[in-house]
Amino acid sequence: MVSGACPACGTLVLVGEAFCEQCGHALGVAGCTACGAPAVGADGYCENCGMLQPSGRDHVEIELEIAAGVSDRGLRHSRNEDAMALTAAGTVAGTAAGTAAGTVAVGVVCDGVSTSLRPEEASQTAVDTAVAALAKQLGEGADPETATREAVRLAAEAVFALAEQGEDAPACTYVSAVVGGRQVTVGWVGDSRAYWLGSGSEVLTGDDATPGTHMLTAWLGADAGEVVPHIRTFTPDGPGVVLLCSDGLWNYYPEPATLAAVALNATPRAAAQRLVRLALEAGGHDNITVVVIPFGPGDQAEATVVFPKEQQ
Repeated sequence: MVSGACPACGTLVLVGEAFCEQCGHALGVAGCTACGAPAVGADGYCENCGMLQPSGRDHVEIELEIAAGVSDRGLRHSRNEDAMALTAAGTVAGTAAGTAAGTVAVGVVCDGVSTSLRPEEASQTAVDTAVAALAKQLGEGADPETATREAVRLAAEAVFALAEQGEDAPACTYVSAVVGGRQVTVGWVGDSRAYWLGSGSEVLTGDDATPGTHMLTAWLGADAGEVVPHIRTFTPDGPGVVLLCSDGLWNYYPEPATLAAVALNATPRAAAQRLVRLALEAGGHDNITVVVIPFGPGDQAEATVVFPKEQQ
């Protein structure tokens, strides 16, 4: 039975054939999503038109009981150079300032620097390294600020190690949050941001960038020089949301009040989805990554006041 035509030469092929008898092309291999040519290399680029093929990172959603995140390629970029990670980490009683023994939410967002080589590798390496380090440090009794400083150090070393002689160094920005007990601790390098959304909504971070431009003054990478993270511990006076995001969101909507109007009174996943959709509707010029972590004084369960259950 004929199943169709060979995408390389057009010869009719039979069901079950692995190779075209006319030209030898491997059948069942997906062609380029841009030009259709069956010439996608192992690096993911089409050998005919040069387009990078979509990957599993084009749209990613993470949902935990206490937090959620969404990362999207956007409408203009050929790949998603952002990365995110979320986990729940245990703490040891009496060692984390302002927190009791129990579970805290840990989130990390990194934005690959597009002008660098392999920015998507830099961002993924950084989030994987940092979230593991934060969970380990907190589990061993480190306070959130010490854990954050160590996580940034290890993430910077991991991204540094990606550089190859004679090539531009992979690079990315960094922002993380440890949320639990009665405090929020954020750390950052670059211009990915952390926001507090609730009573007295505000930006918790300050961009490492030349004023009025997107020219970074600090980042993770072999060409970054000494990496010195900014660390801030914040004590909210009521329930709310800690938002981590790449500039694909805040370039369109930098004001905390606007973000709060969209993010509050929704589940964490719905809030993250809404914020990504907002950036896409505004143009989606860049990759967009959003991590939403609810905060409730005393313990994480109180955050259900801010995030009522709703149908997805």
